[in-house]
Amino acid sequence: MNTADQNALLTIALLGAFADGSKGEAERAEVRRVAESLGDAQVNMAALYQDVLLKRATVASAAAALSSPELKQLAFELAVGVCDADGLRNEAETRFLAELGQALGLTQPQIAEPAATADALATMPLEDILGKPAETSAAPAAAAAAAAASTGPVVTSVADRSDAELDKMILNYSILNGALELLPQSMASMAIIPLQMKMVYRIGKSHGYELDRGHIKDLLATMGVGLTGQYLEEIGRKVIGGLLGKVAGRMAGGLARGATGAAFSFATTYALGQVAKRYYAGGRTMSTQMLKDAYASMLTQARGLQGQYAPQIEQQARTVDVSRIVQMVRAS
Repeated sequence: MNTADQNALLTIALLGAFADGSKGEAERAEVRRVAESLGDAQVNMAALYQDVLLKRATVASAAAALSSPELKQLAFELAVGVCDADGLRNEAETRFLAELGQALGLTQPQIAEPAATADALATMPLEDILGKPAETSAAPAAAAAAAAASTGPVVTSVADRSDAELDKMILNYSILNGALELLPQSMASMAIIPLQMKMVYRIGKSHGYELDRGHIKDLLATMGVGLTGQYLEEIGRKVIGGLLGKVAGRMAGGLARGATGAAFSFATTYALGQVAKRYYAGGRTMSTQMLKDAYASMLTQARGLQGQYAPQIEQQARTVDVSRIVQMVRAS
């Protein structure tokens, strides 16, 4: 994959991020932050971001710049993942993907398979892990930020699992997501956000809260974790690091090159889990600023822990069957 291919792949991912036409200023700022953080000597992500934002970059020009059929298939998979990162895609995103598939010259099966996988991950009931019907959230989808800003007295909640059990669960999710970052297949990256949402669901459930996707998305946004931005950052690290692509062999000799990515997703998952545990144990009374500060502090700690668990992450990566990624998320 040469620099022109990297630029084209990242341009298509950015076009996907803005395809819904409804990005607010906070979401634009998150995408811009990701773009600025991922720039290197060969790939100027900040410039690509400006080209997309100012409509200087087009689907047709980016598609034409890709040098192989394999990269064109990869570009479509990345775009599907971006569009579905924050939930099932809307009509505008569906039109964008149709235009992209045509520009890339893909067949219907090449378009349908990744779309079906992404849809399954984006719409999978969080309650699958408990084998019971979906229940109504304890708070409306838009109420998580308001709940986080509550200034009332703290009402602690006793979990039906011990702290040690919850810590073990959080660590297991973190190791699994770190392992997914090591894999070269784009489908592996699509599973990271659904797994994080399932983890938060299970933490809330252990404290007696019935949560839905809207509540969890709002909670993560209150912490400052944008789902689209997080997926872009994961993908950008893989593209720039040369790990992502259609390569022979499960690991493609990419464990060492994937170390930065693993540190990223291990740390974000661990920090989300620990802050969620504190939030629900405290009766959901942490203010918005407290949530942001707690997440930033825990993220720093989690980055320091990643090296300690690197052998477990690498071992987990060797056992993941990407062809069964939906089943894996459902069972996690």
